[in-house]
Amino acid sequence: MEQAASDAMPASPGSGVQAWAVSDDRAGNLRQAQALAQALGGEAGATLQLHPRWPWRAFAPRCLPGSRHAFGIGFHAALASPPALVVGCGRQAALATRLLRSHGARAVQILDPRIDPAHWDVVVAPQHDRLRGSNVLSTLGSLHPVDDAWLAQARVAFAAFAALPRPRTVVLLGGSSRHVRFDRTDFEALADTVDAVRAREGGSLLLTVSRRTPADVLAAVRARPVDAAGMSWLGAQDGPNPYPGLLAWADRIVCSPDSVNMISEACATQAPVHVFEPARAHGRLASFLQALLASGRIRALDGMLAPFDVQPLRETARIAAEVRARLDSDDARRA
Repeated sequence: MEQAASDAMPASPGSGVQAWAVSDDRAGNLRQAQALAQALGGEAGATLQLHPRWPWRAFAPRCLPGSRHAFGIGFHAALASPPALVVGCGRQAALATRLLRSHGARAVQILDPRIDPAHWDVVVAPQHDRLRGSNVLSTLGSLHPVDDAWLAQARVAFAAFAALPRPRTVVLLGGSSRHVRFDRTDFEALADTVDAVRAREGGSLLLTVSRRTPADVLAAVRARPVDAAGMSWLGAQDGPNPYPGLLAWADRIVCSPDSVNMISEACATQAPVHVFEPARAHGRLASFLQALLASGRIRALDGMLAPFDVQPLRETARIAAEVRARLDSDDARRA
């Protein structure tokens, strides 16, 4: 049986609303759960870390006999003294939030759990999942912490970017996924387009990669010269990740087409967002990108990178307000 790496309980969120994020250690899921938990009154760092064990991990979020042992001793202890509210994201977290709800916590689950949403107080799912239910809230894209305060803090933390010549073009790179290909050839096409615009307009180029960026794309980035008016970040060897500063100081953002989370966060800024060949995506990712194109929040990358007016996409605050209203309404009915 798989052993938990750590069975320590998280620190209590303290006074106010007691809300914990529930994490399965996948970075994208953790970011969404923490963002919503904090928007609902939880303290930063109030996270219950899961260490899923066999066989429960294979069947989550379905309950098997002995499911209280699915995530180690620390989780078992949390069941005995649950917080007021738990927010999870992803399949493993869905089992954990379901179990915590059965022990008295209010439970909010992000992403389609693939079983009846009635097992949770509220389920938050992106529109492209097409999940429906009386307790289901739909989002355009993913949840995240990017708002005016977050961006202001990032501008302070990365104040040196203010000295870079404008327009500051930020490039965010992911990699291939099951819904779209993005390989070295695609990166070269994206980079050639951006370079041609910079040759006409000047400005600076700031580029960062993600955990999913493949080695051949990293090699292609390294092979391109970086002038004094810009920077590229390819990993920890390049110092602290400047991603918050890039979003905060961007005049325009260029994204590869593969990541709902990355594009959602780019769209939360005041900058126009240009996506490389969004029409090549398929499945749920295509539905997400088409919705953003239809709303005017993104445009397909072309040879102009022309500016356009935008309205920041801020779904976390909206969803937090709706979750509060629904939980308050449920409480009122039970009183």
